[in-house]
Amino acid sequence: MRLSAAGAALATVGAGLGLRAVAVGEVAKYGGDALYTLLLVALVVLVAPRVTAWKAGALALAVSWGIEFLQLSELPAELSRHSTAARLILGSTFNAPDLFWYAVGALVGWLVVASRRAGQGRTSPAL
Repeated sequence: MRLSAAGAALATVGAGLGLRAVAVGEVAKYGGDALYTLLLVALVVLVAPRVTAWKAGALALAVSWGIEFLQLSELPAELSRHSTAARLILGSTFNAPDLFWYAVGALVGWLVVASRRAGQGRTSPAL
């Protein structure tokens, strides 16, 4: 499962870069938000391969939402002014619609992990 998760993480980063190269505006922004959380799902499974699909999606969503709500403070904006990595990871400005698109990414991640495990004959609880 770790190899699959690592491959999924790399593919997700590639999809995000590709999306930014060919799309603009809301498609690029909100697609990027969903992919951000999808990447987090893959990283959760990479670090903890026995985690349930539901927990991987929930943890990725919680981190995404936590970072978004952190943007209500000045900390992410200040760090983003000094670091490209901080800007990519933390963003800088709160945007409520991002919360929905993070949930979309978590749902897709949950579905992918659950279906992958079902295809391997492993049982993974639906919830």
